[in-house]
Amino acid sequence: MKTRVIINIFLFAVIHMVAKADNGHDLWLRKTIANPVKVVGTGKSQKMAIAMEELNSRWLGEADATVTLTISPDKRIKPDGYRLTANNVQATTESGILYGVYELLRLQQTKQHVGTLISNPSYQYRLLNHWDNLDGSVERGYAGRSIFWKGKGNTAVTDDDRSRWAGYARACASIGINGSVLNNVNASPEVLSAASLKRVKAIADVLRPYGIRTFLSVNFSSPKLLGGLKTSDPLDPSVARWWAEKIKEIYTLVPDFGGFVVKANSEGQPGPQDFGRTHAEGANMLADALKSRGGIVMWRAFVYSSTDKDRARQAYNEFMPLDGKFHDNVIIQVKNGPIDFQPREPFSPLFGAMKRTSVMNELQITQEYLGHSKQLVFLSTMWEECLKSDTYQEGRGSTVARCTNGSIFGNKYTAIAGVANTGLDSNWTGHDFAQANWYAFGRLAWNDTLSSAQIADEWLRLTFGSNDQNEITAGKDELWNTEFLKPVKEMMLSSRETAVNYSMPLGLHHIFAANHHYGPGPWYAPTGVRPDWTPPYYHQADTIGIGFNRTSSGSKAVSQYHQPLASQFEDLNACPEIYLLWFHHLPWSYKMRSGRTLWDELCFRYDRGVQQVREYQKIWDKSRDYIDQERFLRVQSKLKQQARDAQVWKDGCLLYFQQFSRRPIPYELERPVYDLGLLESVNPLYIIPSADGEKEIIPNHY
Repeated sequence: MKTRVIINIFLFAVIHMVAKADNGHDLWLRKTIANPVKVVGTGKSQKMAIAMEELNSRWLGEADATVTLTISPDKRIKPDGYRLTANNVQATTESGILYGVYELLRLQQTKQHVGTLISNPSYQYRLLNHWDNLDGSVERGYAGRSIFWKGKGNTAVTDDDRSRWAGYARACASIGINGSVLNNVNASPEVLSAASLKRVKAIADVLRPYGIRTFLSVNFSSPKLLGGLKTSDPLDPSVARWWAEKIKEIYTLVPDFGGFVVKANSEGQPGPQDFGRTHAEGANMLADALKSRGGIVMWRAFVYSSTDKDRARQAYNEFMPLDGKFHDNVIIQVKNGPIDFQPREPFSPLFGAMKRTSVMNELQITQEYLGHSKQLVFLSTMWEECLKSDTYQEGRGSTVARCTNGSIFGNKYTAIAGVANTGLDSNWTGHDFAQANWYAFGRLAWNDTLSSAQIADEWLRLTFGSNDQNEITAGKDELWNTEFLKPVKEMMLSSRETAVNYSMPLGLHHIFAANHHYGPGPWYAPTGVRPDWTPPYYHQADTIGIGFNRTSSGSKAVSQYHQPLASQFEDLNACPEIYLLWFHHLPWSYKMRSGRTLWDELCFRYDRGVQQVREYQKIWDKSRDYIDQERFLRVQSKLKQQARDAQVWKDGCLLYFQQFSRRPIPYELERPVYDLGLLESVNPLYIIPSADGEKEIIPNHY
């Protein structure tokens, strides 16, 4: 026993010495000491050169092995897919070769057996949607300014720009992402100006060798606002001609341009309804202009008005009558839930319901509603929950994934998009663990059946594991796996549920502080603001109870789901408790499955969330000796803030709802720390007096 203790102490010291500072810029592609390898491949394109360089600089297989890169026809392999063996990558395209090389290296670095493997992507288009503005700001961006745009008049392209874009493209390609939408869905018409398109060309030229096609979000009124036409009516021939000419201009600069994303007639954005036309008529006009060049239109279904009695119903009501009326190169882009990227929502009922129209899932990688870049929340579990949800549209097993990846409806085009979380911060994403969400999106976009546990395991090994073969010993590996990998992976996998617990448990939703969507604001309801922009519209708390009645006796939103789901959500005894207050307004005394009242259960859930974050602090503090100190300290600091945030969420929500429930917080739970009046009065900037009389800002993003 004494000998083992001495060995462990020695290993701790070795690990600590070799853990070099790391600013996180290399993401999951950190430098490694590679074995020598001979790479044999055909073609001298940039794409093939990148594949060869990756193998030469990262090979961890048998020293002096010969690896062949083979492009040959094979009916089993799709255009981006590949076939692997330990020493061969076979594909039908150069992009497939590149993706296969990254998979081979990932398997080596995560110490997995490399057998014979055929891998094809679940979706044809796997895109990042960047909500970047031309002035360099990023809407819902928490990692610095845009990597693409610098501001009007600042269109010169520098070597630093190209280097940053290449690093971004390499990271995307390594996880199978093959498309990038460069600008905000709240698009400025100026993105189609000659000056902006010149910069788009420069970006596309850097992304192309990594297999990434460039897309743009466009403003539907661009013909009028930019082109000087009198109208932007999609059925006006002059408007169609303007778009055709603009698209010709784009393809002259970017021959592999992918197409457009359009946000229309939503949140004040212009669209075809301004002219009495339908979404289909607007989308089809653009699709016609793009079709001969292989371009697509991704038309967003995020629509709502102040007149509908339940915002959750409107997208379905507006788009279902148009099913089958969109051209085949139009894909309807639907957020994973019917409201707006909430910490937990049931899946959108549009998935599977639109059987004659291509529908794609839009996920949010940037943490608009889940703690920005301040909180550790691994989103893969949320996306997995959505993708594996059964819609029952074509019988049991009609999951959201299968309804969108073409395996049920045989769509000509399939796609999935994630709202990006990248910026100019040195580590790209603000929070080191937010990198895992970028990684997870790419892996699920490639294979929508992967488990979050597998993805988390991969990411941790690639991001924090040793890349130096000379450092690897059996003892060190065992210690790292048991003392770091296992507990930190469990932390990641539970983190989304933790965030739900301390913010919006049991189906509560959209009770954030206004505008910035960071902290709690269930009380926010100023005069003159439309009801569906205020939390009381969603939580509906009163002296009787809490929750939004979407059953047949309420808004009837439950009827938009296919059976047996509609009946399941309607029935209190069958409705999953995670969606209980989403579909039902229940009395505070309602008996939960735990045996507690609804009020007591809410209290326990909020408290559990706080305790879970405190446990994360302990888990992370124990990891100090297993990773570099730079990243350790950054994450440690963020977890401290998250613990304070969780306390603010718990105190603010419970004290506010207690005014309606008129019930005590269960005695066995910790008491609130903050006063409700203070939290309400200082929103959106919480300035909390500390014990010594000084003022503490908690946190600076409220």
